[in-house]
Amino acid sequence: MKDPRFDQLAALLVEYSTQLRAGEHILLELCDTPDEMAVALIRAVRRAGACPHIRLTHSTVTREMLSGATDEQYEMIGEHSLDEMKDMDAYIAIRGAFNTFENSSVPAEKMKLAMKHLKPMQEQRVSHTKWCVLRWPTPSMAQQSSLSTEEFEEFYFRCCLMDFRKLLPAMQKLEDLMNAADRVHITGAGTDLHFSIKDIPAHLCAGEMNIPDGEVFTAPVRDSVNGVVSYTAPSIYQGIAFDGVRLRFENGKIVEARCNGRDKELNRILDTDPGARFIGEFALGVNPAVLQPMRDILFDEKIAGSFHFTPGQSYENASNGNHSQVHWDLVCIQRKDYGGGEIYFDDVLIRKDGLFLDPDLACLNPQP
Repeated sequence: MKDPRFDQLAALLVEYSTQLRAGEHILLELCDTPDEMAVALIRAVRRAGACPHIRLTHSTVTREMLSGATDEQYEMIGEHSLDEMKDMDAYIAIRGAFNTFENSSVPAEKMKLAMKHLKPMQEQRVSHTKWCVLRWPTPSMAQQSSLSTEEFEEFYFRCCLMDFRKLLPAMQKLEDLMNAADRVHITGAGTDLHFSIKDIPAHLCAGEMNIPDGEVFTAPVRDSVNGVVSYTAPSIYQGIAFDGVRLRFENGKIVEARCNGRDKELNRILDTDPGARFIGEFALGVNPAVLQPMRDILFDEKIAGSFHFTPGQSYENASNGNHSQVHWDLVCIQRKDYGGGEIYFDDVLIRKDGLFLDPDLACLNPQP
């Protein structure tokens, strides 16, 4: 028997997140996701009067393709993918992973090659379609969260099916605060950062492009970042686990990068291209239901009481001029149980130990 939550999630993605309209074309890309969810999405798209296109992939097959990638092969794949995306009005991706570390054995040069050729398609998707990306609950993700499979599924659907509209007034006020701010100062255990966000637009995210959602993002003025940040959430990037990432900045550039046992791999990623050593996004996580890291960026970047400070590509609608193949949302949780910390906008304390001080923003604070 199909889980009724599949239909609820499909309706949310089609009707709310992408706001699909009659006559529009949408690409549905599902990896390691049950066929029943694909069927639910196709039916939801058709109910909206739109035209579904579907691509089903498997992480083990994708790993094999990446492992032997050639320029000739991925140049053609990139061209065809870009042409397809240009025909789309919307895009939904559900990315499951039976093994989170599936791509850890892919040679770094092969991953870089594939990313280079696929980047134009990704830029087309981000800038010119209505899109939403989410994960699929698998036993692998449950293990990362130290939960049983059933417990994690309950958490997943509770987060993904929450009413994001209830957070909108508070998120709008936070967006306004960020748009009015110039100088940002962040302190905490191993962190002392200074930078400017002046004249770079801030944007709230409430279920339109990610599920689960809950962040307000902008970007620092590219050359304004100085100081050091110690990220308190573990991360996985390109199939490799990173813990205790610490970055030091001078005039915007990452001049020192350390990670517990992974310095070489960390610096290899940051040397992908010149833009990888500059920050492309600064965002505050505000989803009150997401509290603990699980090595999954789409969840971890939304953690209430956190911020992410992202090496690499900036978004077109909050651009600081930084361009890169990399966009790595590294997360720092500032609640007391993670060492605490403060965020100041123009010398005014906005958030302390992960809690917003303004009562109008209280609904964005962690909820037990």
